[in-house]
Amino acid sequence: MVGNGTRAAIISDRRITGLSADVIAELVAEVGPLWHERHQAGLESRPRKRAVGAGAKHRLVFIDRLLAALVHLRHGATHDVLACWFGVDRSTITRAIGEVRPLLAARGCTIATGIRLRTLVEVIDHLGASGQTGIIDGTEIRVRRPAVGRKDREKFISGKNKQNAVKAMVLTDASGRLLFCSPAQPASCADITHARQLGLVKHLSDGPAVEILADAGYQGLGAQTGGRVVTPPHRKFKKNPPDWYEEIYERQRKAHSLSLFRFDGHGWCVGQAARAVSYSAGLR
Repeated sequence: MVGNGTRAAIISDRRITGLSADVIAELVAEVGPLWHERHQAGLESRPRKRAVGAGAKHRLVFIDRLLAALVHLRHGATHDVLACWFGVDRSTITRAIGEVRPLLAARGCTIATGIRLRTLVEVIDHLGASGQTGIIDGTEIRVRRPAVGRKDREKFISGKNKQNAVKAMVLTDASGRLLFCSPAQPASCADITHARQLGLVKHLSDGPAVEILADAGYQGLGAQTGGRVVTPPHRKFKKNPPDWYEEIYERQRKAHSLSLFRFDGHGWCVGQAARAVSYSAGLR
């Protein structure tokens, strides 16, 4: 178990978790009771009860579990490294991260005081009500190669990066503020297929009039959503294009790229910001 001094150092230094001490305290007060409730329910559901005093002698309290999950998601530190840091077994870190991550994801994205978006439908309704333009993009996060014998092992291989990864779809507003981050799935899935599986086409077709900017990976959604998804122009001449067409096409493509990859106050484009904050939806 990590000492009080080490725990205080982790909380006070924002570079470690990416969150301020006030936000971490808010998470402990809000998510902590949910974790304790699930933990007690799991213990009570066991058919075999432990004797008083039995079990592990060094357990991670909830705040240490939360800090371990935040450090792992922020920096990609392996479970072995975190186990050495927190003074517990690797399996304890793996279990702690697996318990905390769903609680953080269910918390949603806080965009203003008292306003929190948890689902894709709520995000689209918010963009429509506020008249803002949205930006969607897919981001891949490299992962360990799945174990031999797993049926869907090959599905994790990314066709673009040729590595084992998982993919998430991120939706932000025009300034790059995170509004929605989807659950991760194997990276072999195409961006447009992932968006369809999440119900983006149905939500946009049945929802308010919203403009969503996207890259070429989502070409085809514009026709299915009544023009609500705006993608780069298609190439009509794929071989030996005339000079005049190439000039017009490049101008249109660059104009779309400039409107898509806007920069926020830190100078990060949407794709980079998605990789940095996809783990902490609404925590900032």
